[in-house]
Amino acid sequence: MENPMIRDIKPALYGYVRDARSLLDPGSLPDERKVHDLRVLMKKSRAVIRLAGPQTENEFAEREYSVFRKTGRISATWRETSVNRKTLKNLKRNHPALFSRLAGFDKILNIMKKPGISGPVPEKTEADIALIRELLLKSAYRIRFQPMNNLDPVILLRQLDSSFKQVSDCYLAARDNPRSARLHELRKRCKDLLYQLWFFRPIKPGVVKNLEKRLETMTDNLGKYNDLAVLLSGLDYKYSPGKNPPAIDELAIVIRHEQDRLLSKVWPTAFRIFGPGKTLTSLLRIQPDIQKINDQE
Repeated sequence: MENPMIRDIKPALYGYVRDARSLLDPGSLPDERKVHDLRVLMKKSRAVIRLAGPQTENEFAEREYSVFRKTGRISATWRETSVNRKTLKNLKRNHPALFSRLAGFDKILNIMKKPGISGPVPEKTEADIALIRELLLKSAYRIRFQPMNNLDPVILLRQLDSSFKQVSDCYLAARDNPRSARLHELRKRCKDLLYQLWFFRPIKPGVVKNLEKRLETMTDNLGKYNDLAVLLSGLDYKYSPGKNPPAIDELAIVIRHEQDRLLSKVWPTAFRIFGPGKTLTSLLRIQPDIQKINDQE
C-alpha cells in the first residue's frame, strides 16, 4: 500500500485503462458519450504518468504515455464533427434570426446534419477501434505487473508542484497573448493538475476539493472556447473586406463575442490560483503535511 495520505495510483491507472477499453466494442461505432468518456480516461491516464512516471522505469512511462496519447489522437477524429454540431446548435438557440440567414450555406448545413445511426462502420474506424483495444489491452497487462506500490509521496508532491508551476507559466503566457494555441495548452496543463489533485484529497479533503471545483469550471470554459475556435477553423473563415456574405461575418463576430465572454470568466479565477507569487503549498496549506509524511516513513 502507498502512504494513506495519498490515494493508490496503480489501481486507479489500471482502472482508467480497463474502463476505456470496455467502452469500445469491435465493429460498433462508439456514440458521443462513449467517445467523451474514453478521451477523459486517456487524459486522466496521461496525468497519472506525468505524476508517477519519474518513479518508474523510463521505458514504461514513455511507452504507456505514447499509448494514451495515440488513443487520444485517434478518438479526436471521432469527436470533432459532433462537437461542431453541438456548438452550432447552441449558437442557433441564442441567435435564431442569424441562423435563418445562414440556412443556405452548405458548410453550415453539413455540420448541423446529424449522421444516421444505422449503417456499417467505416473500415478505417473499425481498424482504429481494433487498434485501440489491442493497445489498451497490452497497456493494462503491463500496468498490472509494473511495481508502483511503494511510490515516495514526497516526490509525488514535488511532481504535483511541478504541474502547478507549468500551469502558472501557461497562464502568464496566455494572459500576455491569448492565442488559441496558448489557451489550449493552458487547458491541457490545467486538466493534468486537476486529475492529479484527486490523489491528494486525503491530505486536505475540503481544500483540495474546492480547488478541483474551481479548476473544473475554469477548464470547462476553456474547453468551450476551444470548441468555438475549432468551429471557426472548420468553417475556413478569414475576414476580407467585401469577400464574405454578411451573415458569415456576423457569425464570426458572434463566436468572438462568446469567446470573450468565456475568457472573462477564466481570467479572474486563473489569477487567484496561478497569479505571480502564488504557490501550491500556500493554496493547499500542505507544507506541514509534507513533514508529517516524512515522519511516517
